Amino acid sequence: MGEQPIFTTRAHVFQIDPSTKKNWVPGSKQAVTVSYFYDSTRNSYRIISVDGSKVIINSTITPNMNFTKTSQKFGQWADSRANTVFGLGFASEQQLAKFAEKFLEVKEAAKLAREKSQEKMETSSEQSQESGRETPSGNQASSFNGTDDEKISIGPENEPLKSEVEQSRVKCELELQALRESNARLQEALEEEKISAENWRSRVTQSQEEENQLRNQISELELQCKEVNLEKERNVQLTLRIQELESDLQDKQQELEDLCKQAEIIPQLMAECENLTAKLQAAELKSQDLSEKLKLLQGEIDGSQHKHKNMKTELKKFMDLLDGKIDELHEVRQGISKLGVDN
Repeated sequence: MGEQPIFTTRAHVFQIDPSTKKNWVPGSKQAVTVSYFYDSTRNSYRIISVDGSKVIINSTITPNMNFTKTSQKFGQWADSRANTVFGLGFASEQQLAKFAEKFLEVKEAAKLAREKSQEKMETSSEQSQESGRETPSGNQASSFNGTDDEKISIGPENEPLKSEVEQSRVKCELELQALRESNARLQEALEEEKISAENWRSRVTQSQEEENQLRNQISELELQCKEVNLEKERNVQLTLRIQELESDLQDKQQELEDLCKQAEIIPQLMAECENLTAKLQAAELKSQDLSEKLKLLQGEIDGSQHKHKNMKTELKKFMDLLDGKIDELHEVRQGISKLGVDN
């Protein structure tokens, strides 16, 4: 089945500052997913948290671990393998309580798993010890069947040496058993690391595929952003055009209002125009009458001028005649005045 998540929550992840061992260093800028994982092949439990492609928590739970609530929404535990202390900040007390309960359950399960593995190791060590004990007896029998020098070496006078050899043999067996147990643990840890590496390789491959997909999506979004920018520019141009049209519309509306006001005056103007038309027609009639009268007057003027010209001619003749008469009277007067003198 492999490693499967059995419980998941969200929290802010912190790690203890390795230099001061007092201050907390945030492992994530925001709340991330924190999950309990169970590996059925290795019968082990882990707490794992990933922020994007970065592994924030990879802590294998052991029976010696303890989860401590330091506040209403904050808890922590120490990981000796990672040589650090992890802290989690939750959004509510309920989330913290659920995480702590799950930690206890997983811790007990890890304890049972370790006890079972120890029982198996003890059984295998007993079997190896029995097989190891059979081998020395054969060697001892062969020693008794050996040369005279060998028979002398295991005589009564060499009993202290024999006990030392037996103690060293037991010590070596114990050390060998410890090395076997350590080797088994190392092999188990190596297998765990191999499986974990395979899981992380698959996750990294999946992350790379997701990253490629995200890059493609980012490229598409960039193209869409360019289109959006073009649309924004078009919208700005359209907005300016709309503002110009609105100003033109306001001007047209003002002109229309002026025309409406003028249209209200049109009936009055039409009435005045009709009056002026009637007056114009009357004036035209009068003009025609005056034109006829003017023609008559012109004819009379021409006739009077002709008469005046004739009268001037006759008057000139009369004046000439009068001058002649005056001259004659003057001559008569002179003749009378001479007669008077003579008398």
